[in-house]
Order: sequence, then structure tokens, then C-alpha cells
Amino acid sequence: MRIRYMLLHAYGMGGTIRTVVNQANAMVSAGYDVEITSVVRRRDTPQFPIDPRVEIVPLVDQRDGARPDSVGRRVWRKVRGQIVPQGEFAASYFTERVEKAVIDYVSGVRDGVLVTTRPALNLISARRTPVSVVRIAQEHMNLTTHPDTVRREIARHYGRLDAVAVLTGTDRRDYQALLPGTPVVRIPNAIHTLDQTPSRQENRLVIAAGRLVSQKGFDLLIPAFEQVVRRYPDWRLRIYGTGPKKAHLRALVKERRMGDNITLMGRTDRLDEELAQASVYVLSSRFEGLPMVMIEAMSHALPVVAFDCPTGPRDVITDEVDGLLVPPQDVDALAGSLMRLIADRELRLRLGTAAVRTARDYAPATVTPLWENLFSELTKADRPLPEL
Repeated sequence: MRIRYMLLHAYGMGGTIRTVVNQANAMVSAGYDVEITSVVRRRDTPQFPIDPRVEIVPLVDQRDGARPDSVGRRVWRKVRGQIVPQGEFAASYFTERVEKAVIDYVSGVRDGVLVTTRPALNLISARRTPVSVVRIAQEHMNLTTHPDTVRREIARHYGRLDAVAVLTGTDRRDYQALLPGTPVVRIPNAIHTLDQTPSRQENRLVIAAGRLVSQKGFDLLIPAFEQVVRRYPDWRLRIYGTGPKKAHLRALVKERRMGDNITLMGRTDRLDEELAQASVYVLSSRFEGLPMVMIEAMSHALPVVAFDCPTGPRDVITDEVDGLLVPPQDVDALAGSLMRLIADRELRLRLGTAAVRTARDYAPATVTPLWENLFSELTKADRPLPEL
């Protein structure tokens, strides 16, 4: 059985890319024939390690020096396509040419499993992938974060799919209410390994990581950590990641004179090593799907302080057991919980020990069988023969 995972940009960075690559690697190791389809290609090589047995199929090459937006006599207009709704977070990617490339690809698939990984791709698959293919929409965000324009299209078209896979129990209930009669399953993303070096709680260091975008709330974390520094001036915060808010966040650090305590680290290939050196992980997101870097931090026995945002943190963390949850976007509460952990090493050790146990629920050995069972169940259903 061939399993195809379709990503917007398999060569890029980000939590969705990392977790889908992990999933593809796990499935090929389990003996499946696996492909990753990348709608666009903007880099020469993938940023995450992909098993050489996984075939990578790019659809539209957008690297510098690649063929321009024209094919033969056809000149492609750089305008939006017709299927992807406004409000989809990646709608700007879906020019007329890109959308047509996706439509042509999914229309040509005849068998196996196609897993699409964001609303834009899920909607195209629902409308254009032949019914001889097992079509699964994998959601990496939560339903409530999508604007009305996107939710209306989800309600209208997702019922044509064979299943919708979501990351949390909360999101499963929301999708079941929106899509009565459509199979909705909860399958969390898997971390890449449980074999991690635990934090020894020796360094006065707090870590955060993620795309430098509004969603991740680093503009809330910086003033929260400013409060921490007033009481604990020898503690440091490192924020790993890149993104469009870099200049704004750098200016915020400078404005608050936190340059000695807060560092924007950029991207790193050694995040596991950095997590092992830290003593606290902080998640300041305004919303999430399932925060995988947070779970990876927990696998290093790091205690977590997280905004109780929709969705994800509460689906993973039990407050006061394996982490601390604070009210969403409450800067003072975030600062207070960080200071509580900084002041109490024994609390950090207790929460970190419990965090490792929680992280086991997201190990590949736990998650991969859930996908295998779903694929097996859906492929057993009577399906039309593919057209030849």
C-alpha cells in the first residue's frame, strides 16, 4: 500500500513539517511504501532528516533560478486560485498555478492513501481526489482558530473525505459537532524519540521555541520575562526560531533593555541539546494545535509553564502534576509561574520527572499503530476500482 503525505512545503521549517516527516519515517520503517509530496519547493534540501526510502515529489519549483510562472504558451497569472478560501493561513501560496498543480496531482492518484495536512489541501483533496483513494484530512491546528470563511468550506466539503484526523480530544468534539456522520479520529503527533538527555536543572536558563509569528505570543513572553529579571537578574531566556516578527521582537527586547537576558537565537539543528541544558520550557502561544516542541521539552524532563490556550496545552499537561497552566495571554500570571519554578528546584525536578512519563504517550511506538489501524480499517472498506 502506498501512503502519500502532502505538505505545502516539505523543504521548510515548522512543527507541521517536522511531525509529518517523523510520521513518514515511522511508516516507511514499518514497511510501507511512502511518498511525501511537497506542493512548493523553495530550498535545495529538506531541513529535517527524511529516510532515504521515502520518495519526495515536489510539484512547483520556486527556487531562485527555477522556471518562471509560465509553461509553454501558457502564462500563469499571479492571482489566487478558485478553491482555497480567503482566510486560510497559507492562502497566499495558492496562486492559480500552484492550485492547478495540486488539482492535477490529486486527480491523477488512483489508489492507496492520501493524507493532506492543512485546510487548503484537504479541501482540494475532498473535491478532486478520486473516491478509489483513501482520503484523510490531517488537521495540525484547531477548528476554532480558522476564520468563518474556512469553517464554512470545511463544513461544506469535508464530509466527502474518508476520515478527519485531529490532534486533541477537544478538537475531535468540535469537528464531530460540525461534521455529523464523518469519521473523526484523534491521533496525536509523535515526537521523534524518547531517548533524550534529561535536564540536570543546573543552568539558570529558560527556553522557548517556535516560528516568530503572532500565534506564538513571544511579544507576551518578553514583558513577562522582564518581570522575572527584576527578581532573578541572573536568569536568561533563549527564543529559538525564525519568522516575520523577528525585527519587531528584537526591537521589543531593546526597548525593554533586556538584551543581556533575552536572546533571539534563530534556527538551530541542535534543539535537543539546547533543551537538555535548560531548566524550564515556556509556551506563550495565543493558540495551538498540539505543541510538539513543548512535548519534546517534556521528554527532556523539563517542567513547562504554558498559557492555557486553545488547544493543546491542557490536552497534554495536568496542571501542578507535569507542568503549570496559566490563563491565556495573562502576562503577570506567566511571569509569576516562571518565578515560582525558578525559586523552587525541587518543584522543577518533580514536574520534570512526571513530564517524561507524559511524553511517553507521544512516542512513535505508541502513535504509529494508531495510523496503521486507521489505514487498515479504511482500506478494507469497499471502494470503486481505479479508472485506468
